[in-house]
Amino acid sequence: MTFSPANSVLWVEIPVSDFDRGVAFYDDVFGYGLTRQDGGRNPISFIPTNPKEGISGHLYPGTPSIDRSGPTIHLMVPDDLEKTAKRFEAAGGSLISAIIDIPAGRSQLPNGRFQYALDPDGNSIALFEPSSK
Repeated sequence: MTFSPANSVLWVEIPVSDFDRGVAFYDDVFGYGLTRQDGGRNPISFIPTNPKEGISGHLYPGTPSIDRSGPTIHLMVPDDLEKTAKRFEAAGGSLISAIIDIPAGRSQLPNGRFQYALDPDGNSIALFEPSSK
């Protein structure tokens, strides 16, 4: 069966001013194993995902939003929030909030916790850890 959710976000695009540097940053922080894909107008690098469990995304050469006015993209941490936050800062990103808890039963949000951050290009990223981790 093909995954085709109605009224759903399908994928996200994260613009990076220096493509190779952006790929290295997200690999260092999340361990994605990103690879460059050519063939279209611009190179892209897909964030691996299981299409039945989440949305996909990719990095592309582009201009990030001015003055942090773009959307926040919540990315699942590969281990725990504190370890990922340390890697995020060490790789050149900035943490801009304390850790925020999402209690169980709150709307359609999964329960867990997250922290707002900015990647080296100023893209708004939230590091998310589900409570089941």
